[in-house]
Amino acid sequence: MTNLMDKPVSMLDVPVPAGPAWLEAYRSRARSRFPGFPTLRDEAWRYTNITPILETPFQPAISAARDVSADDVQHVRVPELDSSLLVFVNGRYRADLSDADELGKGVVSLPLHEAVRSHAELLEEHLGTASGEHEDPFTTLNDAMVSDGLFVHVSDGARPDRPIEVLSIATRTAEPVASHPRNLVVVGKEARATVLEHYVTLDDDAVYLNNAVTELIAAPSATVEHYLLERESERAFNISTLAIRQAAESVVHSHTVLLGGRIVRNNVTPVLAGERAHCLINGLYVGHREQHLDNAMRVRHAAPQCESRQYYKGIMNDRSRGVFTGRIVVDKIAQKTDAIQSNRNMLLSDDARVNARPQLEIYADDVRCTHGATTGRVDDEAVFYFMSRGLSEPVARAMLVYAFAAEGFDRMELVPVRRLLAAEMIDKLPMARGLSIEV
Repeated sequence: MTNLMDKPVSMLDVPVPAGPAWLEAYRSRARSRFPGFPTLRDEAWRYTNITPILETPFQPAISAARDVSADDVQHVRVPELDSSLLVFVNGRYRADLSDADELGKGVVSLPLHEAVRSHAELLEEHLGTASGEHEDPFTTLNDAMVSDGLFVHVSDGARPDRPIEVLSIATRTAEPVASHPRNLVVVGKEARATVLEHYVTLDDDAVYLNNAVTELIAAPSATVEHYLLERESERAFNISTLAIRQAAESVVHSHTVLLGGRIVRNNVTPVLAGERAHCLINGLYVGHREQHLDNAMRVRHAAPQCESRQYYKGIMNDRSRGVFTGRIVVDKIAQKTDAIQSNRNMLLSDDARVNARPQLEIYADDVRCTHGATTGRVDDEAVFYFMSRGLSEPVARAMLVYAFAAEGFDRMELVPVRRLLAAEMIDKLPMARGLSIEV
């Protein structure tokens, strides 16, 4: 990577708990190849200025400045979702708040620091195999700091009894803290799994950094549904990377919703490495005030007859900024590729902005690939139509904005998640608060 900021990297100097020799070697290799942080001159980050992150004096993740109770957990988790729950507070696992029940035969779900001891061979085999496709300074930083997070292993043919939810709770601390969650999900042949990453805060003015990397390995004919819900403090920073590697005939659905954060960067990088693999990338980002929400997709078709779908929508209000960079890469071997990419954005104020960059990079000659991006405002003719039927203008506009967002909800299988997002959308849009929504 070129054009990087020449700046000492204090976060690399933070000590992490000692691990086995293979893990220490993994961290050491990451430290040696860390290129520095990107600037606006770096093409992949040209619309996102991370200076506020670099100027914040982050400390290592420590215990919460105030205690977190079981009632707090119930208040912020997804209502009515029957899940196996692992709770992290300011980057540290809290067994007393977790409810990681047995998930059935052939399923392992536990904190990464425990898996380092009990499932070392699996971790050593898979850690870094998917994220290595994504050359990014924050991913490399996570590699250097890897310590804790979620580890899931689903054996061939197994199906967990319920979804697996990792709930990351941030609280106000004396000094801003930086956490580097690392999640590894390995799903075996003809197995199924649903995993939910959920980032929330108990203090709306808390300042912190979550630099999370999730690797998802899907074996032949595996089916995986992954959710990322980001509902953090609007003074916080979140860098999240989902790196996916799919074998033949596997199916992976990724659903991302960005609602909080001051600066948020969402990377999704699937590699369809086996024939007839299918990947869906579905996302919604909703910004207001001064929020900056950046989405970077790179879908690589590395095998024939694979299918990918990207559907991302943005709703930006006030002075918020949205970014979408979507790239489809089709290798020469990947004949019969079928790929669709769509990015649609709605601006609710004159000062909101979106930068959209749909891209195709095709080396095969027998493919069907389409891409496109649109940015506009609420349709005045549709508003007039609803008003002619007796609705007020604010309610008419609210209904249209909600309908625009709800298309993404409908692709999600977890009904409790859809209900939560419907409520969050209504809360985000003051003009929508009079609506009654059934999901």
